[in-house]
Amino acid sequence: MKYPKGVKPRQYRNTRRATGKKVKYGQRGMTLEKDLDVTNSYYLSISRAVIHKKPTPVQIVNVDYPSRNRAKIDEAYFKTPSTSDYNGVYKGRYIDFEAKETKNKTRFPLINIHAHQVEHMKQCHDHGGIVFLIIRFSSLEETYLMPIEKFMVHWERFLSDEKKSVSRADIMADSHQLKEGLNPRIDYLNAVDEIYFRNGEF
Repeated sequence: MKYPKGVKPRQYRNTRRATGKKVKYGQRGMTLEKDLDVTNSYYLSISRAVIHKKPTPVQIVNVDYPSRNRAKIDEAYFKTPSTSDYNGVYKGRYIDFEAKETKNKTRFPLINIHAHQVEHMKQCHDHGGIVFLIIRFSSLEETYLMPIEKFMVHWERFLSDEKKSVSRADIMADSHQLKEGLNPRIDYLNAVDEIYFRNGEF
């Protein structure tokens, strides 16, 4: 294609040449939630596990009924989730986990988690469920699986006003770093095997 005066418009120029940096396409636009949805779909397709994201509860305020079979929601609000993000069954055991990500490079702020979500996860753990958190440092492209029993130590400190966050160093020490690839996108069940099944807990 020929351009006026032989110069490409700005939007068509090679961004790698202009910046001197290689453009990364691997995780562009992919949130942790999207990655987990793709991962869970893959696990389901190969019959490895049945795990789904819980729908966010919505409070409907106003509905318009232009006709009997054409109801339209005009106003609604998202409710605060009362439980964790994901649940399902793996190897005959109930799984329940929360997924969070932060742009902070050195710590994970605990204000990102609600007390009733932690209480729900603790109750599931007390009744024999496999419960954990998946935490991603998005700017570092690092994702970790932290068992609920490890997380509760940091949560109790948070409730005592000792620490408002968990350092990346503590998360690295108390968690399994998750490998990321194509299929599955985030292979967190390998970490579940390592923590809960190979150590003889179940």
